[in-house]
Amino acid sequence: MSNKKTVRKVKKKNPNLRLVKNGDIQPKKSRMHRDKQEKIRFNRSTRVGILAGVGILLLSLLLGGYYYIVKNYTITTVYVEGNIHYTNEEIMEMVMGGRYGNNSLFLSMKYSDKGIDNVPFIQTMDVSIEARDTVRITVYEKALAGYVSYLGRYVYFDKDGIVVETSEEKTAGIPQVTGLSFDHVILHEPLPVEKPEVFDEILNISQQLSKYSLSADKIYFDSNYQVTLIFGDAKVAIGDSQDIDEKIMTLQYLIPNLLGKSGTLDMREYSEDTTTYSFEQD
Repeated sequence: MSNKKTVRKVKKKNPNLRLVKNGDIQPKKSRMHRDKQEKIRFNRSTRVGILAGVGILLLSLLLGGYYYIVKNYTITTVYVEGNIHYTNEEIMEMVMGGRYGNNSLFLSMKYSDKGIDNVPFIQTMDVSIEARDTVRITVYEKALAGYVSYLGRYVYFDKDGIVVETSEEKTAGIPQVTGLSFDHVILHEPLPVEKPEVFDEILNISQQLSKYSLSADKIYFDSNYQVTLIFGDAKVAIGDSQDIDEKIMTLQYLIPNLLGKSGTLDMREYSEDTTTYSFEQD
């Protein structure tokens, strides 16, 4: 009996089959994993680049828009109307002061559908943009009939005698009223005079003077409420309220002859036929 072992040759069924030993096994950290990491890194960098590009584009648009607005909406012409107490420059500073105050687009948004209130002597101010470089400021001042001097301040009142404002400065075109007696002043309340009806007369006198472009320095009432108008050193005795409109209408022709004179023109006795009035020099 032979001791030879017969070895059978096993024929490979798959020629591409490879035998891997146990020591040769490596973790499946595949090329696919590395490709995935590279792909992720690539995607992040792409997104950052896109965001940076969008940011630069938006910034460029904003800067371009800002430059266009600043260049094309700068105000070069301003119309101010209706102001007496404040100068044009003071009104412009109130409305257009501060940053971008000279830009019509900014002003149109700032004062859209609203006026400017809470300014002494002014009821409101309207701001309208007439063109990209043109703005109109319309001032509506409070209706002032006159002012009295009290404790070193000028106290302004309206047609009803209600104290509207107090100030240390005089307002041009508003007459001072003297001769009235009162012992206190409260803002937004009537002056406590003995005869409240006197304010109707003051308003009428102020309106008539304005109608004929006359500017009296003072309206004086004596103890009997007889009126004297004072123009510098010249005085015009008007008397009571009877025919006062006609007297002031006539006065417009007499005032030029009183300029530079010191004395009193007596117009207390008035009639349509009167052509001359006595003037008594001081």
